[in-house]
Amino acid sequence: MTGRPAAFFDLDGTVVASDIVRYGVEIVTAEKSGWERRLWIAGLLSKVPWYLFLDSFSRAAFQRAFYRVYGGMTPEALEERAEAMFHHYVRPRVRPEAEARIRRHAARGEPVVFVTGSVEPIVLPVARHLGVRHVLAPRLEVEDGRLTGELAGAPLAGRRKGEAVAAWAEEHGVDLEVSAGYADSVDDVPMLERVGRPAVVNPGRRLLDLAVARGWEILRWGLPEAA
Repeated sequence: MTGRPAAFFDLDGTVVASDIVRYGVEIVTAEKSGWERRLWIAGLLSKVPWYLFLDSFSRAAFQRAFYRVYGGMTPEALEERAEAMFHHYVRPRVRPEAEARIRRHAARGEPVVFVTGSVEPIVLPVARHLGVRHVLAPRLEVEDGRLTGELAGAPLAGRRKGEAVAAWAEEHGVDLEVSAGYADSVDDVPMLERVGRPAVVNPGRRLLDLAVARGWEILRWGLPEAA
């Protein structure tokens, strides 16, 4: 007799056609003037080679480095800007096929869980919009009412995604052998390996080759027409 299934979704690139860098640009520059925004983006671009180097060997190291852009903000400001960003930037980039798949799982009574390296204030507006009640996402550290730019705990990337899925499933009485997982990056393979019904979304060559070799479902999800 099989247990209860769930559906685990990576967020960035899978459900939403964006990434943590673009979120950071939108949030940090939200209240800057035109020239201030251009100056800040120029500074960010100068760091891109370093970010790419970090990401090439450790997604977790990249996340730790990038989230320092939020240092000095108040948690309330981050939440407000993330909510505003959802409406004008994120919502138009939610993949229709992802939304349909999420709602299909929910209609069958299966818990849907976001498992993402994006910080919680950015994820929650998307979760509310799609009716996703369970979110596994990192939080930012707060000291004296301000964000330090450091994570309050380990980044949720690589093997930690797989461990987080396993721990959540055990806590909620979910059978991973009959559960589904959706992701777009080779960094998400540890999460996909935990479930019995893994699916890769718009995979690059490395992930595509792995999916073909292992017989995983391969999905091609597009963008909303307005995006």
